[in-house]
Amino acid sequence: MKILISLTYYRPWISGLTIYAERLARALARRGHQVTVLTSHYEKDLPFQEIMDGVLVIRHPVLFRFSKASVMPGFLSHAWRLIREHDVVHVHLPQAEGGPLAFIGRVLAHKPVVLTYHCDLQLPPGLFNRVIDRMAFASNVMAGVFADRIVAYTDDYARNSPMLSKFARKITVMYPPVEMPPPDAQAVAALKERYRANGHRVVGFAARFAEEKGVSYLLDSIPLVREKCPEVKYLLAGQYRGVVGENVWERLQPQIRQYREYLEFLGTVPIQEMGNFFGACDVLTVPSINSTESFGLVQVEAMLSGCPVVATDLPGVREPAHVTGMGEVVPIKDARALAEGIVKVLDNRAKYVRPREEIAARFSSNRTVVEYEKLFAELQKSE
Repeated sequence: MKILISLTYYRPWISGLTIYAERLARALARRGHQVTVLTSHYEKDLPFQEIMDGVLVIRHPVLFRFSKASVMPGFLSHAWRLIREHDVVHVHLPQAEGGPLAFIGRVLAHKPVVLTYHCDLQLPPGLFNRVIDRMAFASNVMAGVFADRIVAYTDDYARNSPMLSKFARKITVMYPPVEMPPPDAQAVAALKERYRANGHRVVGFAARFAEEKGVSYLLDSIPLVREKCPEVKYLLAGQYRGVVGENVWERLQPQIRQYREYLEFLGTVPIQEMGNFFGACDVLTVPSINSTESFGLVQVEAMLSGCPVVATDLPGVREPAHVTGMGEVVPIKDARALAEGIVKVLDNRAKYVRPREEIAARFSSNRTVVEYEKLFAELQKSE
């Protein structure tokens, strides 16, 4: 089967969306399918075309970017040429071109169109960003109208999403593909030594510094956690400076300076080393504040590494802790509740940890890939 995948950013960009798309594309290629990814040429040093793990990656030129969107003249005509050469069109949303892509694929090219809906878009405050939000929503709805099927992460998120709730009959729920090697004990020890975390309780965070991630509430939890656990260290993995469309790092400098002795910023950690990061943490926090976070892949990755979680009570985000019992769910935008959840897990950690096999059985990457493969095949046959 020839599968065309479209999304705004692809590797080496790191986000839950790109990791999901890469894992799926790579797995489909391993299963013998011809997979092409059409994405943006968001960094000048990247090649316009390359083969990555058996996947043909084509990066379309970017004229300029505003906020998190890329302006790419000629992208749709480029997509039209590729769509005609493929059997199935798979569009990852949010994507500015999502609506027109679905229209071209379904109406003009008569090809099956599948959407994977990763999250509702909710950009930082500002009139300009509100306009972008509305435009993105309109494009998403247009894509939903023309798509054959829409894949959502969870029923919980699908029911609560303003976009997905409009297309209940088209929804197929699949957990995201999760892959995480077990931690290496020596590497974990070296990491804790490097960041002076030995003898401390370690609170982890794994995400780029973006508005929806709730970093300010995480920072405000520090003195509250220290009331019960004085010897605590917060390890933060992920890009914190220069995040496209964000100024969280700059805005939070007063808090960062105030709590600097308890913080260690690791920057972007290679995916193959994330298991060791999670292995070094006593608890992972996911303090997200809005529906731009729909699941939190890092939660399951942490659980596979033996690390329980504290996540906020958002649709989809609360799912991993609820279905596994390997964590606590706390109210959003509440530093005290977050701190109480952290302390509760730290004080009763053994109660939360589940066997790796139990987590892997529930969140099976292979099952997700097979479900996609079946969906694509069924839609292709119905044409």
